[in-house]
Amino acid sequence: MIEIFNNGGPIMYPLLLCSIISLTIIIERTFFWIEIGMQRNQKLLDEVLKLTGKGEWDLVRQKASGSHNYVIRMIISGILHREYSLIKAMESSAADEINGMQRFMGVLDTMITVAPLMGILGTVMGIINSFDMLGTSGIENPQAVTAGIAQALITTATGLSISIITVFPYNYFNARTKHAAGIMEKYATSFEIVYEQILLEKNNHLRSKK
Repeated sequence: MIEIFNNGGPIMYPLLLCSIISLTIIIERTFFWIEIGMQRNQKLLDEVLKLTGKGEWDLVRQKASGSHNYVIRMIISGILHREYSLIKAMESSAADEINGMQRFMGVLDTMITVAPLMGILGTVMGIINSFDMLGTSGIENPQAVTAGIAQALITTATGLSISIITVFPYNYFNARTKHAAGIMEKYATSFEIVYEQILLEKNNHLRSKK
């Protein structure tokens, strides 16, 4: 492996850096989504929605206190700002949650694009070295010529490998983010409908007193 790395030439060093960055982010994001999965508490979420339907806001805050479930955090944000703009508060909270889920995705996207380009650059450099050696020593020293060709092939394969290995988790993480966004939109809509029903019942109650 070390010999292959050395034969790849100087481009192998930035390619190594790209692979380290990609691997670090993939590991970090994997643990991030595992943690989100562990924080899912459907029972608590159903209980929160049930209490919001009754308008028991203080009890909702007590039940959801300390919860790391992203849907519950969004709902709590709406409850805290319900007197001003419930919808905008939930939209802002959901945007913050999605931004957290998309963290480092731009870096992974860059690695997917840059790694093959670096491999191609290494290919060009290797071919240039081959022609340079061919012009200097002719065909009398074929090993010098094949070294440049080997460099070209190694860097191309390395760059493509980094990109291919990175693209699968990248697409998976993006799919998880889209799924989470859909869930937040679903519950935000449900909570908005429940809250509007509460306001309607409250207004009807006030009118009946008059």
